[in-house]
Amino acid sequence: MKVGIVQFPGTNCEYDTQYAFEKLGASTQILWHRETEIPDDIELIVIAGGFSYGDYLRSGAIASKAPIMKAVKAYAEAGKKVLGICNGFQVLTETHLLPGALKRNEHLHFISKHHHLKVASNSNDFLSKFEKGDVVNIPIAHHDGNFFIDDEGLKELYANDQVLLHYCDQNGEISNPNGSVDSIAGICNKEKNVFGLMPHPERAMEEVLGSADGVKMLEGLM
Repeated sequence: MKVGIVQFPGTNCEYDTQYAFEKLGASTQILWHRETEIPDDIELIVIAGGFSYGDYLRSGAIASKAPIMKAVKAYAEAGKKVLGICNGFQVLTETHLLPGALKRNEHLHFISKHHHLKVASNSNDFLSKFEKGDVVNIPIAHHDGNFFIDDEGLKELYANDQVLLHYCDQNGEISNPNGSVDSIAGICNKEKNVFGLMPHPERAMEEVLGSADGVKMLEGLM
């Protein structure tokens, strides 16, 4: 499998992401933001975390207008898989490949720590290796991770089984670090080929670093 990893000025997790997928046996290619085409052999696109364009305006807003995103949008609309991690999730909402928006954390502080998540749905490739209700431990690192969507949009997410992950404690009880609506940590599109989450599975690949729960997440996309 070959994974394309999108890189903007300010991206800082592209090499972590590259390491994670290569550890799982994939080949990778960094895709610079000025490129206008996705190579034919790319089977998964990942928009990595970081602070694209310095997070000026809204996080992900400038990146959503980069030349490569037109190609990413066409790639996704053709039914191919796209994963957005942290800033990548923000970019996907700004391009309207995913619904909702990511705004400033409720308490206005940058958060960086391991945090537990509960699997809300496994009827998708990303979480297909988990059981519904499984609890995983994945790092978070964000200032604008507060997921927002209106009541009608929230109902639609649940009706279409698009909610992937909830923030929780080690026992699976709700523990919301940033104020996200319904403690949502990750979602997908209706077609279940575009995925976004604020936590960083690429930073949870080895037990010596605190968790290897990210392995099963990324393996689901391969």
